[in-house]
Amino acid sequence: MQMRKQITVTSLVAIVTLSGCANMNEVQRGTATGAGVGAGLGAVLGAATGPGGGRRTATGAAIGGAAGAVIGNIWSSRMEQQKRQMEQVTQGTGVQVTQTQDNRLKLDIPSDISFDTNRSDIKPNFRPILDRFATGLVENPYSRVTIVGHTDNTGGDAVNDPLSVNRAARTRDYLTARGVPANRINIDGRGSHEPLVANDTEANRARNRRVEIYVGEPQTTAQAPQPGQPLPPPR
Repeated sequence: MQMRKQITVTSLVAIVTLSGCANMNEVQRGTATGAGVGAGLGAVLGAATGPGGGRRTATGAAIGGAAGAVIGNIWSSRMEQQKRQMEQVTQGTGVQVTQTQDNRLKLDIPSDISFDTNRSDIKPNFRPILDRFATGLVENPYSRVTIVGHTDNTGGDAVNDPLSVNRAARTRDYLTARGVPANRINIDGRGSHEPLVANDTEANRARNRRVEIYVGEPQTTAQAPQPGQPLPPPR
């Protein structure tokens, strides 16, 4: 019986985790990761708490998954503070600053201020935004960053896939040069595979050429001091 419970738990965690890998955008991936962790914990608790066998395990996984989708990241006062700062510094620039469903700060950087066509060099009017963004990241050492580059469909995958990665890498390098540790930043390039709109006009292609920056604070930092709070005494 114990062996069957262990196999059930392992299978549930694997199914939930794998389901978050394909055909998802960045917000969906973040939510799926939290759900996978929550499902695993819920399944373990369900299997370990009295009679009910597989039914209790499955119920625990479902409940844990729903909770994990929400609590994978926390929206702390540090995150809210950085959101407000970025809203101020990006006002009137076309940059969209939002809180995602999986409790991450998202900056959607349009092509007209970030990169020229077919280039990965950071444009001058993008730099002040990144400067202030880097300051916020240094002030919140608990946050983790994911930078995702996108292109339109002009030129084909052989050009667009590495170009989108290079744009994300240049953005990362700019931030690390301003004090953000490189091990807190992940980069990815999606080429033209995740368009916002159809690539059927020049205006639409311009919308699809973009960089998305996500900032998340893992739930494990929930007890970290918030701004204005004293640091805990040394132990």
